[in-house]
Amino acid sequence: MPAPVPSLPDLLRGGPGRLLGWSCLADVALAGMMARAGFDAVLLDQQHGAHDYATCVASLTELALAGTPGLVRVAVGDFAMASRMLDAGASGIVAPMINTVADAQALAAATKFPPVGQRSWGPDRAMWFSGLSTGPDYLAGANARTLTIAMCETREAIGNLPAILDVPGIDGILVGPADLSIALSHGAAIDPTGSAVTAGLEEILRLTLGAGKIPCAFAPSAARAREMLAMGYRLASIGYDGIVIGEAFSRMLGEARG
Repeated sequence: MPAPVPSLPDLLRGGPGRLLGWSCLADVALAGMMARAGFDAVLLDQQHGAHDYATCVASLTELALAGTPGLVRVAVGDFAMASRMLDAGASGIVAPMINTVADAQALAAATKFPPVGQRSWGPDRAMWFSGLSTGPDYLAGANARTLTIAMCETREAIGNLPAILDVPGIDGILVGPADLSIALSHGAAIDPTGSAVTAGLEEILRLTLGAGKIPCAFAPSAARAREMLAMGYRLASIGYDGIVIGEAFSRMLGEARG
């Protein structure tokens, strides 16, 4: 029997900053390749990627076999899916467009068991992945073992961030820099590495760490991921699978054509 999947909260609260593989192409083999390449965790994207319930279940199994925690980013407001993905063995949920305290409370209600939230009981696969054999054992540690991460990507979210971070059950924040750049420029530009976004990243980091929560971010490149980890972010992506594969094909063609 495979070893239990490592606790993602434990990984993110200690040691160096961690790197996140971002899976949009809904291919189980690709998700497994990210895990075996050495990413500390892999996110399966249902919001802007092609993943659905079935591909996430299969990919989470592949990640578990590699001993790698899997996050799932659900679609906007799809808190029912958030609960299902935790039951399926996800180590955490990333939820986009959490702009208000009410949004954060609804997210926490779906992803945490009482007394913190209202998550319904049915975690068979999650129990297998955790290595725990009884319901009471899983229930006792489930809220601490799984992460509930709210995305911060709008002016409204930044304005409400202290109150969002104060919601019981919200474990961390993930910054979406492209949406943040659109919001900060009032729709005039997409500039995820610009000075306005960098300033926003620093403020979000300060507030998140001050609340004792986990700061995470999407980074479009390895260089930007290094910058974010150096700033103090605990988890940063390096682009996503479609971009990485497309760039690799372009490089190979360029080398072949001379």
